[in-house]
Amino acid sequence: MTQATQTQTTTGLAPTFTHLVSKEGGVKYPLKALHVCEETFSPLEVAYDYDAIRAQVSRETIEAGPNSIWRYKAFLPVNSENPIDVGTGMTPLVKSTRLARRLGLKNLYIKNDAVNMPTLSFKDRVVSVALTRARELGFTTVSCASTGNLANSTAAIAAHAGLDCCVFIPSDLEAGKVLGTLIYNPTVMAVKGNYDQVNRLCCEVGNTYGWGFVNINLRPYYSEGSKTLGFEVAEQLGWKLPDHVVAPLASGSLYTKIYKGFQEFVKTGLVEDKAVRFSGAQAEGCSPIASAFKEGRDFVTPVKPNTIAKSIAIGNPADGYYALDIARKTNGNIESVTDAEIVEGIKLLAETEGIFTETAGGTTVAVLKKLVEAGKIDTDETTVVYITGNGLKTQEAVQEYIGQPLTIEPKLDSFERALERSRTLDRLDWQQVLV
Repeated sequence: MTQATQTQTTTGLAPTFTHLVSKEGGVKYPLKALHVCEETFSPLEVAYDYDAIRAQVSRETIEAGPNSIWRYKAFLPVNSENPIDVGTGMTPLVKSTRLARRLGLKNLYIKNDAVNMPTLSFKDRVVSVALTRARELGFTTVSCASTGNLANSTAAIAAHAGLDCCVFIPSDLEAGKVLGTLIYNPTVMAVKGNYDQVNRLCCEVGNTYGWGFVNINLRPYYSEGSKTLGFEVAEQLGWKLPDHVVAPLASGSLYTKIYKGFQEFVKTGLVEDKAVRFSGAQAEGCSPIASAFKEGRDFVTPVKPNTIAKSIAIGNPADGYYALDIARKTNGNIESVTDAEIVEGIKLLAETEGIFTETAGGTTVAVLKKLVEAGKIDTDETTVVYITGNGLKTQEAVQEYIGQPLTIEPKLDSFERALERSRTLDRLDWQQVLV
């Protein structure tokens, strides 16, 4: 694994991204592997020439593009004519029927990134962008600090791209996520600590070895991939924005970039402007953004995570302040739910819509339910709930709370006795619900 030299590859195409800029103070930086402003210490993000984008794209050109996130290439910070495309994106936007009926909503949609390619989470979007940019900048070794899904994506897409890979995870991750990384044969460092401790170590490693860390020195490019979740929803709704979105909050980056994606479609004339309410979901065992929202603070106090929702258990969220700002200025909400409610959210989505989500999705569905019950989502609103990962990765979370198969003899009478027992148990369960 070698140290990178940040060389810029060119394609002859007119780039639409122009520079990096600090979120506070507007300080400009070159398009290198940088992520923090030296003057304001605020995050850096990618700036674009929207006139150039407007001249290049239309609804028709996007619809004629690849069936992946790269149909939105003009909005993404890459120069390459051949970005790393593993089929990521264009996941289903499911019009809910049974879950909507259960909750009393008329226009509920589920954006289902639990079936995203190649590793069944939204992280495939951000990593595809980050590693394409890493390759353009001359990195040959890529890495990340991860709560699981990001490690899966980084390892898989690095393998596809032929890049050396070393990922860092907390040592107590779910077995499915560990296996889902190791199968791609990266170097995996399991750190005895929580995500925030892993992230601090990775900052030191990045500075020492000059590797491309997708969510550290490459973060401005990486985070732009989340915008595609906003782009796709607008396109799949018939080039319209929804009324309300509910999304999980970890670092806050996904949430803020969906908002940015909607705004960019408005700026370039692809959709009409409208007010979209943004609500966020956290687990009570790691809810620094939700706590700040409830207490009316404009700052986020770090916490030590203690929740089954490990994929969103970031105690010191980098974009927490910006998530708070978006929730407040859009008249949205940020709520938290217990681990028990998260499990019920996973089960509710599975038994109503046939979608098995991990704990982040369970958190989001549970918060959706809580907001509806509190009268904070209007019945007629076109509401989109974002499901960001697959439940096969976090089976331990629900294993103790679901039924067991009925073991029978290979005889009809054995089947019939078991069927009657099953129906009796179902009736008892419904009686308990009615009581």
